[in-house]
Amino acid sequence: MTDDEPTYGGTLRYFGPGGMDHVDPACAYYTFSHQVIRLFARQLYGYRTAVDGSALTPVPDVALDVPEVGADGLVHTIRLRTGVRWDTDPPREVTAEDFVRGLKRMCNPVVGSGAIHYYTSTIAGMAEFARNYRDRFAGRTPTAADLAGFQDANEVRGLRAVGPKTLVVELTRPANDLLNVLATTFASAAPREYDAFLPDSPEFVRGVRSNGPYRLVSYRHAESLRMERNPAWRADTDPLRHGYVNAIDVRMSRVDDDTVRDAIERGDADLSWGAPVISRDRVPPDADRHLGYALNPYLTFNLRSPNERGAVRNLLVRRAVAHAIDKAAMVKLFDDMDLGTVTTVAHTAIPRGNTGHREYNRYPTPGDRGDPRKCRELLAEAGYGDGLVLRALYRSDAPHADVAEFYAENLERGGITVDLVLISQADDYYRFLQDPAKAVAGEWDITAAAWTPDWFGNNGRAWVQPMFQSNFAAGTSNYGDYRNPEVDRLIEAALSEPDPDRAADLWHEVDRQVIEDVAIVPILMCEPTIPHMTGHRVRGALPMPQVDRWLDAANLWLDPTSRPHAGQGSGADQGSHVTGAGQGTHVAQVAGAGHRPMPR
Repeated sequence: MTDDEPTYGGTLRYFGPGGMDHVDPACAYYTFSHQVIRLFARQLYGYRTAVDGSALTPVPDVALDVPEVGADGLVHTIRLRTGVRWDTDPPREVTAEDFVRGLKRMCNPVVGSGAIHYYTSTIAGMAEFARNYRDRFAGRTPTAADLAGFQDANEVRGLRAVGPKTLVVELTRPANDLLNVLATTFASAAPREYDAFLPDSPEFVRGVRSNGPYRLVSYRHAESLRMERNPAWRADTDPLRHGYVNAIDVRMSRVDDDTVRDAIERGDADLSWGAPVISRDRVPPDADRHLGYALNPYLTFNLRSPNERGAVRNLLVRRAVAHAIDKAAMVKLFDDMDLGTVTTVAHTAIPRGNTGHREYNRYPTPGDRGDPRKCRELLAEAGYGDGLVLRALYRSDAPHADVAEFYAENLERGGITVDLVLISQADDYYRFLQDPAKAVAGEWDITAAAWTPDWFGNNGRAWVQPMFQSNFAAGTSNYGDYRNPEVDRLIEAALSEPDPDRAADLWHEVDRQVIEDVAIVPILMCEPTIPHMTGHRVRGALPMPQVDRWLDAANLWLDPTSRPHAGQGSGADQGSHVTGAGQGTHVAQVAGAGHRPMPR
């Protein structure tokens, strides 16, 4: 056997900190969640796993081919391939109605999609459907039967199942990135069994169905996860996924990266989970570089917070914060971690390598080292000359804690005291941020997050819609309820602009406006190329650009002849158990959002 000849069998074992933000595709928006969900939930279109630009172009998944487009560019007819089946008893074909159901589920008022604007601004009638869905259950908690009843009784004007294998999607305006939008995890097919469950509820997790190569057989939040082969899946009906291993085990524990590294070297684990462990000798292929940068980290504000007389609602206070951050020292902090990725100072909301990026610096400081004096001047002008206290959320695992302590020290020098509030797990952190009630209650004022776009290439909307378009519903990625009618207008204009160059100019105008408003404070941009450490028996390691460069588990296989080095453990599928405790250190990125947010 050679390295390029896949073998079947064995159990792929992950080990590390953190869990999933959600198991439900309708709302999951965290990198680790997407690694798992793509193994059991399929979309109409997706991306090849490759280390070059071909990985950026959406191709058919459950769709049989590219859509047939009407003369006006608004009506898209999509045919579905046959043989794609749910793991029901007996197995049942995936239908066009399953995709209609999946798209409707994103609008649910319990825990909705973090990027709902991709769809409400594109598919005819979806904005009205989402608004009516929220209004119907405002002020009360619906049951699963309530939600299913609403979805059955109300249609999205631009979604029609024409028989079991034809889906018609009508748009509000032509969209040259429609396939990118339909390739997001949110747009997964949903079987009729999901009508019996509240979205992402424990009942949903126990009843989740698969149309991919693996199915979820157990999940204990922040503790463990196991997937096994889906007997209903056929490789010849899936152009994007393989399924070489028999099972996938994830053991989740609050451990540092050295503990995970030791486990991989001993052969007790195959890959890190939750926080990347960097290989000391693996160099990412050059073709995987330069595909676009992530914003990682940035500071975001809770513009609903009543704390300190609504301090962060005051533009002068936010500008004070923007002047306080020592970005150059943050670059050194990341460089000292030897992460194997390119990190540089960020001045814009849309970083280099993404549609709409233009370099400019609205709040310059000497050498990008911060300006505490200017921070104090702005605070005094805002009426906080005697100082200010801000509540800052942070996660205990490094480098999240390092980043929080770092910007807290920066703000202290500028006259702002930071009260650090610990959120212990990454998945809980984002559940917290995506809950509007916690923002309104003032449970946080400021926090560090990260953003990797949902796709690279033609991706202007993948930056500004989730983060900056008005959206303060459950599951939002506009965590602090930033809203500006001019930004909303510019977004609509960019989406309607047929000229790509002019559209990019409009995305840049959005960037300038949100920075003028200090909706966020960009700190660093990084090339999210991660040289992941792999165990001695792992083969076929290919990164997924659309999932924050994490490795495609569906493409991995295990070499049964490989053995650990002398002094290492056996790494057998059975009997290996990894233990350890403590806080994480030296992980690859703040985000780890989520591709997406710090999700993921």
